[in-house]
Amino acid sequence: MTEVSFHTGVPDPLGHACRLLRKAVRLGSRVAVTATTPALSELDRTLWTFEPLEFIPHLMRRAGQPVAPRHAVTPVWLVERAADAPRPDVLLNLGEAVPEGFERFARVIEVVGTAPEQVASGRARWKHYAGQGLAITHHVMSGEDAR
Repeated sequence: MTEVSFHTGVPDPLGHACRLLRKAVRLGSRVAVTATTPALSELDRTLWTFEPLEFIPHLMRRAGQPVAPRHAVTPVWLVERAADAPRPDVLLNLGEAVPEGFERFARVIEVVGTAPEQVASGRARWKHYAGQGLAITHHVMSGEDAR
């Protein structure tokens, strides 16, 4: 059964995602990040500049784009659709909708910002997961916690 965690009240969702991805990579996890293409492009840029002395190996993959064998070991995949990431352990959702195929992941992490539309879509996603009978872990972030 998929484990679902919500991180709510996140003042900087992209920065928070970078910290979560850094932790996941250090733990040896493979992560798919879902969002819109513009948000994924911004995350891609942020991952390159997030920490000056660190690098989080990642690959942005567009739907239908072939995967070179040498890229298959990349631990972080930035994808619009969760199905476009090979062999993932964790799904990190920065999007506004429940990712299609979330069930194939051992863990789903939902990052919810502070804007009213982000809060509303986060609530809808929470209701969806709860309606599936999934247990949800909730982490309320504040300015200090989200760093």
